[in-house]
Amino acid sequence: MRLLLDTHLLLWAAGQPELLSEAARDLLEDPANELLFSAASLWEIAIKRALGRDDLRVEPRVLRRSLLDNGYGEIPVTSAHAVAIDGLAPIHRDPFDQILLAQALAEGVMLVTADRALARYPGPIRKV
Repeated sequence: MRLLLDTHLLLWAAGQPELLSEAARDLLEDPANELLFSAASLWEIAIKRALGRDDLRVEPRVLRRSLLDNGYGEIPVTSAHAVAIDGLAPIHRDPFDQILLAQALAEGVMLVTADRALARYPGPIRKV
């Protein structure tokens, strides 16, 4: 299965794996799953890091390199993803989470998240 990890799961997998649920660890460790990250997650980290967020101290360039070195695939943000947001219900107002959901819908992949609000959307979302 192709799995797009949301930003928090990426950060936890890369630097704080003890924060991952057992369900998340099972998905990440299953060799049958293709793990993906979005350019939007790195954009979110870069923006929030620049704003001084204490929970986002990771260097986005280092995280990207680490993800690629560990076999993660990268999904760029395209105009198709941007316009797919237009059809989303206003359940979750975070623009980074909205683009991740739009990418999952457009690319036919499963979005994996620990975010309860995001998981309320219909579609290819798995809360772990």
